Amino acid sequence: METVLAFAIGGLYALGLYLMMRRSIVKLIIGLAILANAANLLIFTSAGLTRGRTPMIGAQETVVRGPVADPLPQALVLTAIVIGFAVLAFTAVLLKRAYQTVGA
Repeated sequence: METVLAFAIGGLYALGLYLMMRRSIVKLIIGLAILANAANLLIFTSAGLTRGRTPMIGAQETVVRGPVADPLPQALVLTAIVIGFAVLAFTAVLLKRAYQTVGA
């Protein structure tokens, strides 16, 4: 499964970079969004695809037993999604303003 995701992530990176190099503002914004999603998938996949329970410690337990999912990559991806949306919105407003000012 990791091999399939590696090729998919590579394809998303290539598509994002291709769209960012076009002259259209809309294609640049879409390419930036695709590139951000590819980076999120890369972080998520690099942590390993495990099927474990949530890393919660019960009231009677002192340590977590058995295979558990790592919460750190999930938190990083969630933070990256929020930051990516903010950067995307800022880029859209900045490019619209630059287009209005320059007119090209």
